Amino acid sequence: MDQIRYIIRWAVLLSSLLILTVNPVVFADDPKAREIMDKVDARDDGDNQTSDMEMILIDKRGQQRLRKIRTYMKDKGEDIYRLMFFIHPADVKDTAFLTYDYDDPDKDDDQWLYLPALHKTKRIATSDKSGSFMGSDLNYSDMTSRELEDYDFFFKKEMDVKGEKTWLIESIPRSKEVIKETGYTKSMLWVQQDNFMVIRAIHWVKDGGYLKYVDVQELDRIDGIWVATRMEVTTKRGKETVHRTILNWSNVKFNQALDHDMFTVRRMEKGL
Repeated sequence: MDQIRYIIRWAVLLSSLLILTVNPVVFADDPKAREIMDKVDARDDGDNQTSDMEMILIDKRGQQRLRKIRTYMKDKGEDIYRLMFFIHPADVKDTAFLTYDYDDPDKDDDQWLYLPALHKTKRIATSDKSGSFMGSDLNYSDMTSRELEDYDFFFKKEMDVKGEKTWLIESIPRSKEVIKETGYTKSMLWVQQDNFMVIRAIHWVKDGGYLKYVDVQELDRIDGIWVATRMEVTTKRGKETVHRTILNWSNVKFNQALDHDMFTVRRMEKGL
């Protein structure tokens, strides 16, 4: 009898181990929040886009630096290619940044930064994507879209933001690898209900006790596409503002004549 009990215990233990092997991780997720974020991800953002961007960097003493950038964006199937040329001031002129934002969640996005002073193109490694993009409050991972499969989403509540109805969604990374790549341990996202745009966000930065606040201050509808035309990103530590970045977009145009050959490292290095 004791031998039978022994065999049964081992059978139960073995079954448990097999279940853990087949399902190594069980994610907690909120279907309502997931549905909202799926619609955010599927929102029409246009194609063959060109625009001019101002990037204003403001340090904790209030001193400002202005950078002017020309941007291009094109869809290639489900993937998105983006190219940015810095045109002002002189110390960053002809610096260029190229991104391949892949739809496949199992494929890492590709990013390259061309530094004209060194005549060198640097490929941005996954381990470097949490670093600051050109001295701004954005990091390299902010320059591509998030893979929804990498996060659990939780619906918190409905609330008004600047007179607009929004859903407040909590976003939690599913792995340490995602935290390392993005630099964020948690995010709160305010999604505007009538257009599924994230118009406000707070990101918890994994190192240093910092919080990063994102505020879309102006939205325009251009050729039927909702576009953020002014955004402020603020990094704080406690109540202290460490740094701010203001982004202004103008001359936003869609359906422009852009060839796929433009979105290459070789073309990036040639400049405008």
